[in-house]
Amino acid sequence: MPVTDLVAARHIGPRPAEREHLLATVGYPSLDALVDAAVPPTIRDAEPLDLPPARTEPEMLADLRAIAGKNRVMTQMIGQGYFPAVTPAVIRRGILENPAWYTAYTPYQPEISQGRLEALLNFQTLVSDLTALPVAQASLLDEATAVAEAVALMHRAAKREGVVLIDADLFPQSLDVTLARASAAGLGVKVTDFEEGLGSDDDGVPVLGVVVQQPGASGRVRDLAPLIAEAKERGALVTVATDLLALTMLTPPGELGADLAVGSAQRLGVPLFYGGPHAAFIAVREGLERTLPGRLVGVSIDAHGEQAYRLALQTREQHIRREKATSNICTAQALLAVVASAYAVYHGPEGLKQIAERTHARAVDVARGLQAHGVQVEHEHFFDTVRAHVPPARAAEIVAAAAARGINVWPDGPAHVQVSTSEVTTPAHVAQVIAAFVEVLSELPANCCGGGCCDGPRAAADARDGSAEPTIDGVWPEALNRTSEYLTHPVFHAHRSETSHMRYLR
Repeated sequence: MPVTDLVAARHIGPRPAEREHLLATVGYPSLDALVDAAVPPTIRDAEPLDLPPARTEPEMLADLRAIAGKNRVMTQMIGQGYFPAVTPAVIRRGILENPAWYTAYTPYQPEISQGRLEALLNFQTLVSDLTALPVAQASLLDEATAVAEAVALMHRAAKREGVVLIDADLFPQSLDVTLARASAAGLGVKVTDFEEGLGSDDDGVPVLGVVVQQPGASGRVRDLAPLIAEAKERGALVTVATDLLALTMLTPPGELGADLAVGSAQRLGVPLFYGGPHAAFIAVREGLERTLPGRLVGVSIDAHGEQAYRLALQTREQHIRREKATSNICTAQALLAVVASAYAVYHGPEGLKQIAERTHARAVDVARGLQAHGVQVEHEHFFDTVRAHVPPARAAEIVAAAAARGINVWPDGPAHVQVSTSEVTTPAHVAQVIAAFVEVLSELPANCCGGGCCDGPRAAADARDGSAEPTIDGVWPEALNRTSEYLTHPVFHAHRSETSHMRYLR
C-alpha cells in the first residue's frame, strides 16, 4: 500500500507532477540527470547515504518525543541573564506558532507591515518607559552584543581617544563578547571594580564612558547615583546594563542620569530556548538617536492623513550605508521582541509589577532561609539573585546536591554559590535549594567557618537546626525604589483577556 504522508514529501516537496514540470523547464529528463550535470563526479560520493527508512509525520514525532524523553528536565536557577519565564498560551499560539509572525522578514514595505511595526513600536515603548530614556530601537541579538554596541556607540559619540570602564560585575558573557569586540575594533576598554568609584586616571587616558550592571551579576543592587554623578563630572557617558522586570521596582537609569540602557527582554515571556535566541534592547537619551545601531520604528502620516508606522532614520543602517553603518553586526530579534511586547500588553504595568514583587519575595525567602541555617549572604540588597559565601571548595558539592534535587544553581568559584529566582519559582523550589545547602554544610565541624565564610563559628550547628536569626528583610533604601509611572499607553491596559489579546494580534 503506498504511503502518502511521508515527511520528506510533505515538508520538502515538490510533488511528482511539479517536479516533472520543473525538470522539463530546465531541459532534463530526471533529477539524477540534473544532478549529474550540476555536480562534477570528482566531488560526488557514489555510496548511498546510510539513512533509516523514511518516516511519516506521526512516526517522526514519536521518534523525536522518545529522544527528548531521555533528557532530565531541571529547574533553572542559575541567573546570569537567563530566567525561566511563562509564555502565555495566547502568545505561544498567536505568535510563536503562527507562520504569519515567525516567517516574516524586515518590514521594508511599511504599507503591508503595519501590524508588525505596531508590535515593535510597543516593544520600543516598553523599553523606553521602563528605562526612562526617550528613544529605544526595535531589538538586538542578545544582551552581550548590546553591551558591546553600547561601548562602540560611546566611542563614536565621544569623537576622541580614551577608554570605557566596564563593570567587573557584568554578566560573564557580556564581558567576554565586549572585550573581544573591543579588541577587534581597536576600542579602549578596561574592566573596573566600581566599589570605590571610577578610580583615578593617573595613566593620562581620559574616561569616555562607563558601563555598570544593575542588578549586578552577583545579584547586588546598589545606588548608582554617586557613580553616575562622578562619571558626568569627568565628561563620560554612562550605560546601565539592566533588567526590565527589575525596573518595575528599581529607579530607572534615565532618572539617575544615565545616557544609555541595555539588557535582555528574555524574561518577559520568552522561553529559555537552551540559552537563546533572546531579544536584547538598547535605549538612549535625546541627542544619541542617530548613533543607535539597528532598526528604529517611527510614527508618520500616510497619504490619507492617518497615523502610520515606518522604519525611521534608515540612513544609519546597513542596507543604505553599507560598511559605514552604525553597526554591521546588530542582528535584530524581531520575533522575540514581539513576544516580549505582547507579554507586556497581556499583563500590563500592574501585572509586571506583581511578577517582579513575587520574584523578589522568593529571593528574600532564599536569603532568609540560608541565614537561618548559618550561611553568609553576601549582599543585603538584591532583586532576584542571592549570593552565598560558603566554606572553601564546598560550592561544587552544594551545586551537585541541588542538581540531585532537580535544580541548577550557579557556582561562582570554589566558595560562592548564587541562586536566582524567577516568575516560575515556588516555595517548594526555595525549600529544595535550602535543603541542598543544609545537606552539605551540616556535615562540617562546628568550627568550619572560622575564616568568615559563614555567619559565625556555630554555622554547622545552625545548619542542623535552623536556629540562626535572619537579618535580611528585603526592604531597599528609598533611593532605589521606583516612583514614576510606566506603560501608560492605552494598549497596555486594553487586552488582558485571551479573546481580546487574540483579536489584537490578528
